[in-house]
Formats: sequence, C-alpha cells, structure tokens
Amino acid sequence: MSIRVLIADDQPIVRTGLTMLLDAQPDIDVVGAAADGREAVRLALQLRPDVGLFDIRMPLMDGIEATRRLAGPDVTDPLPIVVITTFDLDEYVHGALRAGARGFLLKDAGPALLTQAIYAAADGDALITPSVTVRLLAAFARGQTSPPRQPMEPLTAREEEILVPVAQGRTNSEIASELHITPSTVKAHLASLMRKLGARNRVEVAMWAHETGRI
Repeated sequence: MSIRVLIADDQPIVRTGLTMLLDAQPDIDVVGAAADGREAVRLALQLRPDVGLFDIRMPLMDGIEATRRLAGPDVTDPLPIVVITTFDLDEYVHGALRAGARGFLLKDAGPALLTQAIYAAADGDALITPSVTVRLLAAFARGQTSPPRQPMEPLTAREEEILVPVAQGRTNSEIASELHITPSTVKAHLASLMRKLGARNRVEVAMWAHETGRI
C-alpha cells in the first residue's frame, strides 16, 4: 500500500516540487498540500495521512505548532511528521523535536534522503539530517534542567548496545549490519527500549541516551 503524505509549505513552487518528487515514487501518494500550519492541521484531521511533511516558517501557524497539535505529548494518535526547513538553526530543531516530530531535514538534503525520511516516519522510525544529528541531540540534552527519567525496567545488554547507534542517528538496517543481527531484531529491541523509557519514538530514545551520558 502507498504511504499517504500531506505537505505543508507556504511557497507554491516548493509545494509543487515536493509533490512532484514524492508522487514519482511508486509507493508514496501525496494526498494534500497546505499553504500554512492552520490549514495543515485541518487537512491532517480531515484526510488522516500516514506522514506529514511540514515546513517550519509558515504564516498563521508555524510548522512547530502544527506539529505539536498533531503529534505532541497530549495527542492520543500522533501523526508521524517530518519537519523540513532551509534553516539549520538549533532552536528550530529543538522546537520540532519537543513538538513530537519524527524527522528533521534541510531542504538541500536531496530526493534520496527525503524519501528515506518519509519511509522511516511511516515505519515508526525517525531520520534527522546526519550533519546535525549528534550535535543537536547533545545540545538538547545539555539544555535539560530536570534529571533524566529512569527506565521502568533495567535495560538489557543488547538494548544498551543498540542505544548508542540509535543516538548517533543510524537506521535500523545500519545497526543490524553493525551488530550482525536482523533489522526486525533491532526493531524489537527498540520497541522494548521505547516501552521502558516511556518514549514515543527513536528521537526521544536518542535524547535520553544523550541526557544520561551514554554518548
């Protein structure tokens, strides 16, 4: 089945370009395009897409607030959202991650990384532009004022082993190759990690790894 994507960007040429790029993929279908965050929220609730691809700087409501309303901590059925922006600014990334985004990309990331981020978000995974992953998660951890939460149960040795490459921004396939296990095994351990840490996605798992000094 195709991954149904909702795009939100205030520039018509960008919306058109992203739509053409994603629609060219055999298993991705762009079901809607919004010109601002308010319209993105409305269309998301109406169309129920599988993934949202949201710009940050938009009129009426920015992409971070739209993400918070659709994927924030209080949302019972969060929409997987990839935030895409021209600006490599820490506060944008921190805001997007706090709001519940599953991915963060710069607009110059290229078609391959963009489609990979869509696939990852649809699969419950997350992808952040590699050039900013470690730096931004580390900065996020340094900015925390409260002590990191304790896991519900002790982590296993394998979970600890998987935790580090997750925090480094590696995908399930890359981790599987490094540890000589299957991607499905990585996914199972990651699901256990999320349950023990009370994390909604791998981005929050990565944040916890940085907060606790594991990387």
